[in-house]
Amino acid sequence: MTVGSEGPADPSEASAETPRDALATAQALRSGELDVHELAESTLEAARGIGAQVGAFAHVLEELTRAQADAAAQRLAEARRTGTTAELAVRAPLLGVPLPIKDLTQIAGQPFEAGSAVLRGNIASVTDGVAQKILDGGTLTVGKTSTPEFGMPCYTEPATGAPARTPWDLSRTAGGSSGGAAAAVAAGVVPLAHGSDGGGSVRIPAACCGIVGLKPSRGLISPGPYGTEGMGLVTDGILARTVRDAAVGLDLMAGPRTGDFTPSPHVAGSHLARLEAEHDPGREADGQGTRPRRIGVLLAPLAADTNIHPAALRGLERARTLLADLGHTLVDIPAPFPPEDWRTFMPLWTVGAASIPLPPEREGEILELTRWLREQGQGFSGVDLARAFAGVQSLARRTLEAFDGLDAVLTPALATPPLPPAELQLPSGEDDFDAQCAFTPWTSTWNMLGTAAIAVPLHREEVDGVELPFGIQLGATRPGEESLLLDLAAQLEAHDPWPLVRRPAAA
Repeated sequence: MTVGSEGPADPSEASAETPRDALATAQALRSGELDVHELAESTLEAARGIGAQVGAFAHVLEELTRAQADAAAQRLAEARRTGTTAELAVRAPLLGVPLPIKDLTQIAGQPFEAGSAVLRGNIASVTDGVAQKILDGGTLTVGKTSTPEFGMPCYTEPATGAPARTPWDLSRTAGGSSGGAAAAVAAGVVPLAHGSDGGGSVRIPAACCGIVGLKPSRGLISPGPYGTEGMGLVTDGILARTVRDAAVGLDLMAGPRTGDFTPSPHVAGSHLARLEAEHDPGREADGQGTRPRRIGVLLAPLAADTNIHPAALRGLERARTLLADLGHTLVDIPAPFPPEDWRTFMPLWTVGAASIPLPPEREGEILELTRWLREQGQGFSGVDLARAFAGVQSLARRTLEAFDGLDAVLTPALATPPLPPAELQLPSGEDDFDAQCAFTPWTSTWNMLGTAAIAVPLHREEVDGVELPFGIQLGATRPGEESLLLDLAAQLEAHDPWPLVRRPAAA
């Protein structure tokens, strides 16, 4: 079924072969309906099959995944024996569920190449804090998902493995830098996946692959104990097929650590519990219904002066109409700053690239974009960097003041459909970067603001004879508003559901 601007996706497209979502998988494991060892093997098989078609994994971790399945099986059996499966659902809601980790994040004893030939064959000696939380949740890692070199671009063309492609059209990018994670989720290999986002790297691939991608507020997920906040642009995030899965995935990773520089906006309780309470059928029966929100609609691109594809605009209008029908107030708003002001962001991004510790003799092995970014960053002085910090903070303050009185801001997720990689990965590093800005003119602003943003796969249209996804983005206007965004996304999901899995055409 081709879904354009008219009507919702047909839920019947989720056939009997559609994989369970994460929460349903966890419930089936606890009840004994699903065996965790069989799940591990079928997921590993899918990772090697469909996953390879879409370039989802840099490394499939069979030995680790089977050991995790053994541990999960023991906990599940004990809970069933003692009648404590309900308690287990609270303590470990994703026990036994496949949840891969992006190959920019370390797991001790496992490959860590970050998409770069410079790190080919490297094995991590420590486990990053966010990965430890995911492992402690009893999940099945399956593998390390593909990422471009050091996570720099918005496409996933690693130097160390296969490129990531959207399962909607294998000639088009899965986005980046969490492209492998998005491809794995969209193709049905796993129900959700870890990602990270420094300029849209969760939301861009989510939009390219037709799934949900959530970038949380700055400080909600600690980068410790081995990482630091640095420029405050990058955070871990979650990619999922359903909004509820995104909420439970966020709960698994959220929380501060000793020594965090950025205060955590975390509030008591779980995001999943708040989402389920908000969507309890009893609320409407009691006359509470949907809480009306004031949402700004922003069409003007922020990072580049570029044209917006008509289908992306139709996707935005689809969201606007639905949200208005649900009782929300939608108001058009102007751009809070022109694209030239956005360039304040550049020294922070390029100095970040320049600060990656690489042996001088290995510099010749990095890709052109990385080389150009590092060269640009090395040209800035300490004074330049201090001015850039101040400039970005001033821009963020001015933007949030412009958003005062709004609960959220609605934009297209991307300016175009997912593109062929040759239109993004260009021979010149400068041209490459400019093409990325034109492709993703809204996402990076929310990294500068430090507030949460979510990509929602609301719209689909045929382009050049192929049906492609067109996501929308909802950006928060205050820190700690993940629950508000999840609530709005869940309203869209309930009233205009999207296809849950997209198999590659050649599968």
